[in-house]
Amino acid sequence: MGTVIGELLPFAIGIAISPLPIIVVILTLLSPRARTSSVGFLLGWVVGILAVIVVLTAISTVLPERSDSAPSVWAGILKLALGALLLLLAVKQWRKRPHGDETPELPGWMKKVDSLNFGGGIRLGLFLSVVNPKNVILSTSVGVDLGTSDLVFGTLAVATGVFALIAASTVLIPVVVYVFAAKRLHAPLESLHTWLTRENHTIMGVLFVVLGFVTLGKGLGIIWP
Repeated sequence: MGTVIGELLPFAIGIAISPLPIIVVILTLLSPRARTSSVGFLLGWVVGILAVIVVLTAISTVLPERSDSAPSVWAGILKLALGALLLLLAVKQWRKRPHGDETPELPGWMKKVDSLNFGGGIRLGLFLSVVNPKNVILSTSVGVDLGTSDLVFGTLAVATGVFALIAASTVLIPVVVYVFAAKRLHAPLESLHTWLTRENHTIMGVLFVVLGFVTLGKGLGIIWP
């Protein structure tokens, strides 16, 4: 199980450091209903990550296996396709990064986070984790690894839980810390929000380059062991 978790770790970190959920959770913590909306968003985010992984893992279990019980060639081809897609996304993100003193404009829906309640936070967390193409691409690679592994159900569940916990950690930690230090967090959160909004595309571009080559390497390793 340790080997599998080690292989999933870069993709869990990839979801964790994605600026979008961090920006949203910061906005909820700066809103008038910080305690309820942030907890709701956290709950929706975690449930959404788990749901996507479970579904993709279940789908991956039906991939045809090779006679030597190693992952099938189809799994390798899928990895190669995902790696190429991640590199294309890296190029797209890099081109969209702001230049000079340009200030990125927040999407209109982000400006409505102030009005979220607990239920609204849950719905937003579920929506962003399930329909976010970046999350789905990273989670697909993880689902292939889990679905083509020989782990028993209990071990598979633990690996999935560890992945979800790491992937959600950058949303979980601010929400938990806010409970104990709400007033002291306000200024740092404002500064972090400003920085992440500006550097969003650069961060994701670098991230996708790294994960793209990791995924390509795994795909090549499956096809030509």
